[in-house]
Amino acid sequence: MTDDERDPAVEELGADVDATLSKAEKTIEPGRSGFTIAVVVFVALIAILLPWAGGEPGWRMFAGEGGAIPLLFVSTSALFAVLASAAALVTRRWWLSWICTVGCWVSSVDGLLAIWSQQSSPVSGHAGTGPGAGMIVMWICVVVLAVQWTRLAWSRS
Repeated sequence: MTDDERDPAVEELGADVDATLSKAEKTIEPGRSGFTIAVVVFVALIAILLPWAGGEPGWRMFAGEGGAIPLLFVSTSALFAVLASAAALVTRRWWLSWICTVGCWVSSVDGLLAIWSQQSSPVSGHAGTGPGAGMIVMWICVVVLAVQWTRLAWSRS
């Protein structure tokens, strides 16, 4: 069979198969992990409303109310645990799952430092007031998301 004798329908079918394979290579299929991630993102949103530092809610940390380290934690957790996770679930892009993986791990370290900063003593030598419930819940959410995104990012063949 020569090139001139090929059926246009077969050519079109081959192009469709190639396009589908190309799309499948760039996407993830979250499955049950997607539901877990969605629930944890919702809990993270609630954690921003709970007390973080000095009795102030997490959303007040954006204004620098709790200091530099809680500001860093609330910023990275809101960016990666909430916004990037939501975007990755909606678009199902593989590269976004890697951004969520790395970002959530970085945010988990920021959270550990934020919790530690609330427990350590300032210049006065007295112990700090301790982290609020929202900061601890957010740190747990970020760690769970980091694990879930790592599993999803590595699962793509």
